[in-house]
Amino acid sequence: MPTIKEVSEHAGVSQATVSRVMNGTAKVVEETRVKVLNAMKELGYRPNAHAQSLASNRSNSIGLLISEFDGPFYGALMAGAEEIFRKHKKRILISAGHGDEKLEKEAVEFLLGCRCDALVLHAETLSDEYLIEQANQGTHVILINRNIAEMEGQCLYIDNEQGSFMATEYLIEKGHKNIAYIAGPQWKHDARERFWGYQKALGKHNISLQLGLVEEGNFRESGGYQAASKLLDSGHKFTAVVCGNDQTAYGAISAIEERGLKVPDDISIVGFDDLPYSSLIKPKLTTVHFPIRQIAAEAARRILQDVYKEKNTHTFNSCVQASMVERNSVKSIT
Repeated sequence: MPTIKEVSEHAGVSQATVSRVMNGTAKVVEETRVKVLNAMKELGYRPNAHAQSLASNRSNSIGLLISEFDGPFYGALMAGAEEIFRKHKKRILISAGHGDEKLEKEAVEFLLGCRCDALVLHAETLSDEYLIEQANQGTHVILINRNIAEMEGQCLYIDNEQGSFMATEYLIEKGHKNIAYIAGPQWKHDARERFWGYQKALGKHNISLQLGLVEEGNFRESGGYQAASKLLDSGHKFTAVVCGNDQTAYGAISAIEERGLKVPDDISIVGFDDLPYSSLIKPKLTTVHFPIRQIAAEAARRILQDVYKEKNTHTFNSCVQASMVERNSVKSIT
């Protein structure tokens, strides 16, 4: 395999100049840069990324922890971060925790073992104490969809409680009083916060919480379908359903329509996340907008600023307020 020395001789420049071209650490005359790049191409030279990282004490890679590899939510998260890092010639290493504390810890340890310069974590089961400990050990950490007071400035999250409150109050203002709720798994902090928002909105409008109108799903279409089926079989009367996320809503709509009922004529549905599919299904889903792609992109920008000292002119609050997206899945009643 060709060496830097051979590249420098082929291009007629010093080895230091070749290194500057490869690392982008200093300005090089364009004519010289082209000579070096042509020499690398002609000789088939490939830079040794490991050697470069040892020399610079930077791997130019960032670790990303997510829960799952499937689903549009995590796809948008990965795409938002990767797009920004790619533009700045940084790479991401991705590992999944599958909602399991042991697997999440193993994923974090793996990413640290790969000498990642920073970590972006969508951690669902790791304790606050563990995350604070990691942040204090020298590796820069950004948390997504989670807020820990001791890590102020390193957390980017949406107000889940406020978003679910908004969704429930939206239905109440449309005349609905008997409103069911399909929650996400209550071991997830964001699922709990969204359930709290539903309860808070009912309380504000003096509507009693009916536990018979509450079912727990799994944040997937299958859970939404099963939970909606249980609600329909329960005999409890309801005119609307607030869903813990959009995927839950998709499953709920399927269950409702299988019974010969119509959304929104018979039952109104509101989701949470505003996934791309929500504007394409029939009826188009009214939902709470969660800008996960933008949040992930901001996590990348903050790492570029804090770790790589690149200027970030983008303004973005750590806590993002939710907003309603009105479509066709809700009907006003009198």
